[in-house]
Amino acid sequence: MKAVILAGGEGTRLRPLTSNQPKPMMPIANRPMMEHIVRLLADHGIDQIVVTVAFLANQIRTYFGDGSELGVEMRYATEETPLGTAGSVRNAADELDDTFLVISGDVLTDVDLTGLIKAHRESGAIGTIALKRVEDPVEFGIVITGEDGRIERFLEKPTWGQVFSDTINTGIYVLEPEVFDYIAPGENVDFSSDVFPAALANGKELYGYVMDGYWEDVGTLDAYLQAHHDILDGLVAVEIDGFKMRENIWLGEGADVDPEARVDGPAIIGPNCRIEAGAYVGGHSVLGGDVVVKHDAQIVRSVIHEHTYLGSSARVRGAVVGRACDLRSGSTIEPGAVLGNECFVGEQAVVTSDVKVYPFKSVDAGAVITSSIVWETKGARTLFGRRGASGIANVDITADVATRLAQAYGTALKKGAVVTTSRDTSRAARALKRSVIGGLNLAGINVEDVELATVPLTRFQVRNSQNAGGITVRLAPEDSDRIEIRFFDSNGRDITEATQRKIERLLAREDFRRAFAGDIGDIVFPPRALEFYTAALEDCVDSERIRERAFKVVLDFSFGAASLALPAVLAKVGADVLAVNPFAATRPSALGLRDREARVARIGTLVGSSASDLGLVIDPGGEAATIVDGTGRALDESQTLNAILTLVMRARPGIRVALPVSASRVSERIITDGGGVVVHTKTAATAIMEAASRRDVDLAATPDGSLVWPEFLPAVDATATFVQLLDLLAQTDATLAEVVDGLPPVFLAERTVAVEWSRKGAVMREMVERTKGRDVVLIDGVKIAHADGWALVLPDPDDAVVHVLTEAASARDADTLAEEYARRITNL
Repeated sequence: MKAVILAGGEGTRLRPLTSNQPKPMMPIANRPMMEHIVRLLADHGIDQIVVTVAFLANQIRTYFGDGSELGVEMRYATEETPLGTAGSVRNAADELDDTFLVISGDVLTDVDLTGLIKAHRESGAIGTIALKRVEDPVEFGIVITGEDGRIERFLEKPTWGQVFSDTINTGIYVLEPEVFDYIAPGENVDFSSDVFPAALANGKELYGYVMDGYWEDVGTLDAYLQAHHDILDGLVAVEIDGFKMRENIWLGEGADVDPEARVDGPAIIGPNCRIEAGAYVGGHSVLGGDVVVKHDAQIVRSVIHEHTYLGSSARVRGAVVGRACDLRSGSTIEPGAVLGNECFVGEQAVVTSDVKVYPFKSVDAGAVITSSIVWETKGARTLFGRRGASGIANVDITADVATRLAQAYGTALKKGAVVTTSRDTSRAARALKRSVIGGLNLAGINVEDVELATVPLTRFQVRNSQNAGGITVRLAPEDSDRIEIRFFDSNGRDITEATQRKIERLLAREDFRRAFAGDIGDIVFPPRALEFYTAALEDCVDSERIRERAFKVVLDFSFGAASLALPAVLAKVGADVLAVNPFAATRPSALGLRDREARVARIGTLVGSSASDLGLVIDPGGEAATIVDGTGRALDESQTLNAILTLVMRARPGIRVALPVSASRVSERIITDGGGVVVHTKTAATAIMEAASRRDVDLAATPDGSLVWPEFLPAVDATATFVQLLDLLAQTDATLAEVVDGLPPVFLAERTVAVEWSRKGAVMREMVERTKGRDVVLIDGVKIAHADGWALVLPDPDDAVVHVLTEAASARDADTLAEEYARRITNL
């Protein structure tokens, strides 16, 4: 026998899940809905199938093909215009020359088709309809039969006053070709309302067959969730991929569940899922393939489609999350909410109950969404952030994204230009850098690869080789799951926002330069990059003076690339080094990105016990570091900056120093008291690097207390800062502990206020208007002077927040001032 599967419906009641995929392709227990139907037909010996398709038909054809992988033979009949249930079957009439079965491709059932076919053959009728008794028949078509099963009447979706039976039409029919006499070709015709009543009126017999198995019309989002619950409760017999474990938990191939994670059954964990320590997957939950559940995240009675990422402490309860969604840390999806495919939900955002977010939409960090997002996007996502393009490795930043980013960057340069590339020690960076190099070469750009290197060494190589730019790929300092692809200009500085926008435009249009085979770029490996870097740094200090001081230092290399660069520099200045973690590691857990406070405390202990002059915990990227003085005291950002500024003003009075507007008054006073000049800049790294490149600036500082030494490199470099610190201590014959003890206290406070993107501009305008007549600085944000300090209101360029930074005469006053401005912003 042949079967016809009706698979042309759009599934409008299941939107947004069916906005960009046909309803029969909706996954149930990690298989398309229609695949369960095909397997049911095959189990009952029906192996010749005609599929009627219309909406997004290619998705169905591509997945099922000719049906051979499922042991059946499949053909397709395409509806150019909607033809109804009967019209679509009439469209396939050329394939149906004998008794055939009709079934919908978007239901979940395990009914006995063999029994239905047998009953039809025994009846001799033109058609037999599978019936099902249900508690609430008003949503379905009622069929009234006689005692012998002969159908007497049809009633489509009655009111309760019209309910005379609880047997409904399941849409499963066994029909004879004679039924085509009652279906006009090319017209929109339905079986229940048109064909069957016409056949009865002409004296033809139709029979009903009441079936006992499971049947569910998965036509609504509630029914979609219920269908999964019924599968997990064993109410319907379907095949589930994976290894069945205790409490009806199915674990897919390659799934990785941490022993410290908790999974309660019944549940399905798809193939290649990763569930981290502290995560919780509650009963009646289904996870598709490649789902990542970070630590402390929770999923309860929810369906999560494949390739979705749930950040730490994310919460999903009683909801459906579509394919390839990205739910960031602390986000919440409440019961009844539905996210379409490829949605982004920012940190701490809340999607409230019964809200529908349509595919490809973004939700701001901290936003509370109370109404559905259909057309607009509640967020302003860009790939570029403070440090280049960043995102979760292999989720946001995939090999394809890295390649296209490099192609866009290469297209913005002249063909044949040379770009320096590097990476950190992580496996993710190593893999993605290869994609970057491929993208550059395909755009006709030559690559000078320094392989494993710190960020400052990469910048130096760009300048030293006079290359057109540089790219480095590395893990984010604050999050070992995130990857950063950082872009440099020909001076080794971060590219400007204008260049970022140009790259984003090229990326959005995919307007890449595609080099011919003979013009594809080459790759070379410069042999003496580290040697040149070391020599240039040595030229900036008095090496002999440092050697005479005979410093004894303790260094924690954080398993990063600095373990290759810094020892060569220290060997030149004759420092006695006690090294900790002095080798490169490939796993994020060992890259010095976690337990930093404990490692700093350990270095403090080693400094004290070894009677060293100072210690250093350097970040894997080689840009920032925590300094420990000779007493074992770890310096905070303000202490580090002010101590070095004090030494600089003693050794080089009268210099010009670029400081961000967020710098403390203490820092400014140290400079002016030493006869120096303060040059205020924006807080962005690009602005500080640009200021450091000016001829009239001798030194620059960043908001986090890092230093820029323009005579060597117009960018932060922890190695350069450390060597310069040794030289300053030797020149002034001081100890770091003495300098820090003499510093005045700094009292700073910070608050962050969630502000929607659409309100940021208005908030800043009103802040300016409310401070008229006050001493205000508008270099970056709005900085308002107060009697004993200041307040800086600064909109965040990446997230839907506004930062409030304050300084006052005491810690309490600074906190009070910060709270006051945070309340003002909230009120605005």
